[in-house]
Amino acid sequence: MAAAGPAPGGEDDRGPLRAAFSGLTTRGRSFLAAGAAAAVCAYVLGQPDLLRVGILLAALPVLCVLVLHRTRSRVAAARRLTPARVPAGSEARVHLRVENVARIPSGLLLLQDRVPYVLGPRPRFVLDRIEPGGRREVTYRVRSDQRGSYPLGPLQLRLADPFGMVELSRSFNAYDVMTVLPRIEALPPIRLGGDSKGHGEGSQRTIAVAGDDDIIPRDYRHGDDLRRVHWRSTAHRGALMVRREEQPLRARCTVLLDTRRGGYVGGGPDSPFERAVSGAASVVSHLAGRGYEVRLVTDAGLLLPGPGGQGADAAETTGLIMDALAVVDHSPGQDFTDAAGAVRGGDGGLLIAFTGTVGRREAAALGALRQRANAAVAFVAAGQLDPAFEADRLRGLLGAGWTALAHPPGVPLGRLWQQAALELSAAGRGPY
Repeated sequence: MAAAGPAPGGEDDRGPLRAAFSGLTTRGRSFLAAGAAAAVCAYVLGQPDLLRVGILLAALPVLCVLVLHRTRSRVAAARRLTPARVPAGSEARVHLRVENVARIPSGLLLLQDRVPYVLGPRPRFVLDRIEPGGRREVTYRVRSDQRGSYPLGPLQLRLADPFGMVELSRSFNAYDVMTVLPRIEALPPIRLGGDSKGHGEGSQRTIAVAGDDDIIPRDYRHGDDLRRVHWRSTAHRGALMVRREEQPLRARCTVLLDTRRGGYVGGGPDSPFERAVSGAASVVSHLAGRGYEVRLVTDAGLLLPGPGGQGADAAETTGLIMDALAVVDHSPGQDFTDAAGAVRGGDGGLLIAFTGTVGRREAAALGALRQRANAAVAFVAAGQLDPAFEADRLRGLLGAGWTALAHPPGVPLGRLWQQAALELSAAGRGPY
């Protein structure tokens, strides 16, 4: 919820009252001019009744300015976005709440929220007078087919008095951020990949205890089951010791995303690069849902989660990766040297890559990455160059030990996922 306080903004340089008088409409200025003219005529002609009329004409817009200026400074607004993170092509709702905290009713209100053009037209609402202490709520929808992070706001408010004498504007400072995630394609539940030891079921398994001497005990904590007391260590240390809980090992997968600008041709929501980003997001979502410990690496060296993030909460890690994929852009890199440095010290598992056009030098670098994984699958963007040339590039990855598949436009990733599982099985590397 983004909220804005009651202080007005945007006119402090001229002073609040002077800025308020600048909001007089043509009608308000006409009343002031008529009042001044009536006062002059009353003085020249010696007509005191005409002077009273002139004072009334001039006082009405001045009174409207003062009342509306006070009302403007006592109007609060808040925005709530639900949800704040949506997949591309999905809608989110924006709830605006305007509250009158003054002791007098407000005039006519015109609301306008600033929205990036990719989310749709700029919403505008007209609200009737709000009673003292009252509130009004309005809702509008935003939608984007293009991933990214988009600011919503600040909210702009225009107030008008019932007589149409003055219009004052107000801009709040608060804004929200809407994150549009890449498109996620559902993948078939096929075993594809292993954990750090090469046992791939996609589910957790526990460490087998070979014997009493292999257990590393820890200090007793209040609430521990007394049946887990390790008596030998207790006698040796002179303090109550218990067996450690069996720690689960999760199947691991590293998703490599090629962001090299030179590896892709074209742009837009259906470009090869956007297909690669969407594929990486689909694999992360699919494997995380099956219990894998997933991390994301790019050719530029981006590693999520970082070195200290292993074993973090799965939902938090997945959200971190998805947020990064929502805003990832092309890199100026030419090879995968930084990616190799980011995954240095890896302990096996499954390696899945989404790449653009790969030459011999890049294939050699990917071959070095392949040596650190139990199985490696590459989905290479196709349809950018001559088919024979692209087939030659695929053979280069195959020679480097990868299971390489062309990823042309219009072909569902789920079909390629099944094909990768079949090829790994035929090669004696799966299912993992």
